[in-house]
Amino acid sequence: MKPPLLLVHGFGASTDHWKKNIAELQQNYEVWAIDLLGFGRSSKPSQEYSGSLWRDQLADFVREKIGRSAILVGNSLGAYACLCAAAQVSGVAKGVALLNSAGPFTPTEPLPEPSPLETFWKNLTRRIVSHPWITRLVFWNLRRRATVRKTLEKVYANPSTVTDELVEDILRPAFDPGAFEVFSSVFRTPQGAKVDELLRELTVPLLLIWGEADPWMKVKERSQRFKEHFPNCTEVFIPAGHCPHDETPELVNPALDRWIGDSVLSDSGAVEPVLV
Repeated sequence: MKPPLLLVHGFGASTDHWKKNIAELQQNYEVWAIDLLGFGRSSKPSQEYSGSLWRDQLADFVREKIGRSAILVGNSLGAYACLCAAAQVSGVAKGVALLNSAGPFTPTEPLPEPSPLETFWKNLTRRIVSHPWITRLVFWNLRRRATVRKTLEKVYANPSTVTDELVEDILRPAFDPGAFEVFSSVFRTPQGAKVDELLRELTVPLLLIWGEADPWMKVKERSQRFKEHFPNCTEVFIPAGHCPHDETPELVNPALDRWIGDSVLSDSGAVEPVLV
C-alpha cells in the first residue's frame, strides 16, 4: 500500500502552488496539501512564526487528518518545515522529499571578528530594517502585482510559465488580515534548527530535487552540504528555477514516483499503522 503524500508550499505561496502536481499524483496516491499557518488560506494570528511552529502543525495534521505516516514533500521554506517534522517527530514521515530546500547550516569555520565599522553599519541596518514603517513599505511593495510578477520571472528559469493565474495565487493571501504581521514576524524570528543537525536525526529515505537554475540558492554548494551529512540520499537536478514542481511538473512528478518505488517502498510493503 502506497503511503499518502503531504505537499507543503514555500514562503508566500499556498496549496495553489501544487495544482499541477496534485492533478497527476492523485491518480496513484492519496494526496494532501496544506497551507502553513500565516500563509494561503490558513489563519494569520499575531505570534512568532518559526520552523518549530510549522513542524508541529505538520505533525498534528498527519496524526489528526491523515492518520498514518506520510511522505512529506516540500519546497523552499516548506521543505525546511518538512525536514524538521521528519527528523524531530517520530512516526510522522515515511520519507521526505525536499525541493530547493531552505534552512541554515552550521558554519564550517568560525566567522571572522567584525571590525568596529562593520559592527556599526550592521547594527544601524538592523535598526532601520526593523522599524515598523520601513517594514510596512517593503511589504506594500512586495505585494504589488508588478513586483510579484517580476520576482517570479527572476526565480523561474522559463518566464513563460509565470501566468496571470500564478501571480494571482501568490498575491491573494497577501491582502488577508494579519498578512503584514506574519511578514514582519518571519524576518524577526531567529534561525531555527540547523539543517546538518536535522539530517543527523533523520532516519527515513531522503529525496533532494534541485532546480539548478535557482538564483536564490547556490544549488551545487547546498547539494554537497546535504550529501556530507546524509550521504544515502537520492538527488535529481532539473532545468528549472526555485520552484521546479510548478515550473516543470512533467519532470518532478515522475522523479518523485520513481524515488517512492525505489527507496520508500523497496523494503516495506506493509500497511502503515494508524497514528495516535
